[in-house]
Amino acid sequence: MNETTRSSQWLFGAAAAAVVALSGFATSTAFAADKLTYYCSAQEDWCQLMVQAFEKETGIKVAMSRKSSGETFAQIKAEARNPKGDIWWGGTGDPHLQAAEEGLTEAYVSPMRGELHDWALSQAASANDKTIGIYAGGLGYGYNTELLKEKGLPVPASWMDLTDPVYKGEVQMANPNSSGTAYTTLATIVQLFGEEKGFEFMKALHKNINQYTKSGSAPIKAAARGETTIGIVFMHDAVKQAVSGFPINVVAPSEGTGYEIGSMSIIKGARNPESAQKFYDWALTSAVQSRSLEVKAYQVMSNKAADSSPSAPKLDEIKLIDYDFKKYGSSAERKRLLKKWDDEVKSLPR
Repeated sequence: MNETTRSSQWLFGAAAAAVVALSGFATSTAFAADKLTYYCSAQEDWCQLMVQAFEKETGIKVAMSRKSSGETFAQIKAEARNPKGDIWWGGTGDPHLQAAEEGLTEAYVSPMRGELHDWALSQAASANDKTIGIYAGGLGYGYNTELLKEKGLPVPASWMDLTDPVYKGEVQMANPNSSGTAYTTLATIVQLFGEEKGFEFMKALHKNINQYTKSGSAPIKAAARGETTIGIVFMHDAVKQAVSGFPINVVAPSEGTGYEIGSMSIIKGARNPESAQKFYDWALTSAVQSRSLEVKAYQVMSNKAADSSPSAPKLDEIKLIDYDFKKYGSSAERKRLLKKWDDEVKSLPR
């Protein structure tokens, strides 16, 4: 074999190896684009529905982790140097806004924005397009009618009613450090009564609390099971228990109340950004949002054409405060309020 032949064979072999390597790289890249790591902060069955529907419609394989919004925010922050998640869907908007402020999420302008309610777009504007509203829900509480009657307790109708000593050990709410629902409660009370009187309210309420749960929806589930009489939650979570046949009455507090804008954000440094954007656009369609009714999720959805249930709380009939999402979703204000609650409320004996 002469030198020219050997050289040609070497070049052919090198070229073939390069083709194989590039082919492998392309396959690897395509495979990566067909994955999605999904952090969900909504109710478990809704999270699972979203996974199954997205996988079926797109063929993209989804790895899902379900935690409360406060816990998910903490996880994303802990993973900031080596992000593992691609998209965060659901949960109260305040921690989504804080994540945006701290540079933990990416700006994205979806082509679906023209179909959304103004409040969903206002949420996006507050975060420089690093999050967007996917649903809204009013804050309140629910009570177990059978337990209330059995214990001879009066029917509560306001926030202040919950501080009556007659309800000692009868009220449950989540911990605002881990739960977006409970943080919204804290921020609502401060805005409704002013900070000084608001914290006096939280101290009085603390005396009646039997447990601070990790998850925001846990208190009303406990009330449905007869483990507590009253659960402070978003009203749609209480409606779900009532519609499911449990003896739960839903209360919109007479003084007025706050509300959430459940949100969605793409995580900065996402390993599968194309899949994340596909999910983001898909999750904003009316068809997908209408499927919330399949799992008895009674929030008001952000797509104007999405179906809603007659059982869902009607926000236009509830006395809502002008909730300051910008202020109470900021990192500094959130940390300040949580520290004050830990120091002045949680530390008190019950």
